[in-house]
Amino acid sequence: MRATGDSVASDVSHWTCRAGARTRSPSSAGVPPKKVNTAPRILMLAPEPFFEPRGTPFSEYHRIKALVELGYEIDLVTYPVGQDVHLPNLRIYRCARPPFVRRVAIGPSFRKILLDLLLAFTAFRRARPGRYDAIHSHEEAGLIGVWLARRLGIPHLYDMHSSLPQQLANFSYSRSKLIRWCFERSEQAMLDGSQVVITICPALQETAVATGAGGRAILIENVMGGDVEPVADVIPVRERWDIGAGAPLVLYTGTFESYQGLDLLFAAASHLATTHPEARVLVVGGNPDQVAAAKAAAERTGAPLVFTGRRPAHEIPAFVSACDVLASPRIAGTNTPLKIYSYLRSGRPIVATDLRTHTQVLEPGTAVLTPPDPAAFATALARLLDDPDERRRIAAAAAALAADKYSRASYLARTREAYDRLLGAGAASRPTGGSGARGETGPVATL
Repeated sequence: MRATGDSVASDVSHWTCRAGARTRSPSSAGVPPKKVNTAPRILMLAPEPFFEPRGTPFSEYHRIKALVELGYEIDLVTYPVGQDVHLPNLRIYRCARPPFVRRVAIGPSFRKILLDLLLAFTAFRRARPGRYDAIHSHEEAGLIGVWLARRLGIPHLYDMHSSLPQQLANFSYSRSKLIRWCFERSEQAMLDGSQVVITICPALQETAVATGAGGRAILIENVMGGDVEPVADVIPVRERWDIGAGAPLVLYTGTFESYQGLDLLFAAASHLATTHPEARVLVVGGNPDQVAAAKAAAERTGAPLVFTGRRPAHEIPAFVSACDVLASPRIAGTNTPLKIYSYLRSGRPIVATDLRTHTQVLEPGTAVLTPPDPAAFATALARLLDDPDERRRIAAAAAALAADKYSRASYLARTREAYDRLLGAGAASRPTGGSGARGETGPVATL
């Protein structure tokens, strides 16, 4: 069941409620109210389709999962599109859906501006005095969150997944100096108005420091990446997409946005075909139009590409298990791709471009790093496909790096530290699953 805005009140009978949900002792019975432990209640604003298997929604999912595990209750206000998820102590309120909106592309757009206005309206209706202990905002929703937090007199946490001005360049959205100035001012206002700032990579931490928010910023890298809950059924990847059992296989997973470097990967695949005619490059992701255009180009050039289109997140581990080498050809931006963290733990070696988007995480020997050049990328792929011992060595070094620096335990510890700064140490010291705050009866979110 989904809640749109405050319509949840009329649908409460359709929601699944927790045993021991928030109640009030009836004063008419002469029974003194029973004192119960309370969990801090957070209003979270996420201006994305939640959930979709792509960067920021994955990050938001794992942030919420960590917070409810640490003992917080989350009311999430988000877009009216996205897949259903089930997490304890999470309620989801979706803003109204314009009649023409069925999907939301990555990056800045007029559609997102409209949805952000509707999200703001829903957030204003939720944000009543005394209801929440803090507001936690992702991306550009920080502008809404800062204003609401000041109005309610509660602290605000800004979850900084990217630099807004940099998005203009990454998505080639606009060269207007006025628009860039607006993005810069908006980012500064969100940083200045937040008591705590979470950054998800070293480059963003440096941005926060440069803008004067370094003392309030904490780096929490997306170490869970694209990890999902394991599933019992493993799809037969090679058989399903007609890839020979012994064929050398390179895997790319992700979106088809220009900064991902797919043109580089496709050109490298053409080079690889001349030296390894049996090799295949499996491409997981992309909407139907993008996949159709890429297929047509591959057929013209003879590149050994196999396209699956967008697949459910729980299938990705099966694709990883089926391949020999993982590719990350990103050519722009400084944020680390979320998939890199799960790739490190995958048991498969990584070939990536030697740009900061990768090198701020990948260390020498934990991956093969190449210039963003098709021939160089193809040479690196061929080297690993020809040398099983090298593949195993690099994969083992990557797993050791992940265990040492990018573990789930470190992610939880840093998340706890961020909220200790926001609300004080021990704000959510009780176990998850107890009664909530504010004496309201409400639903556990089953979207």
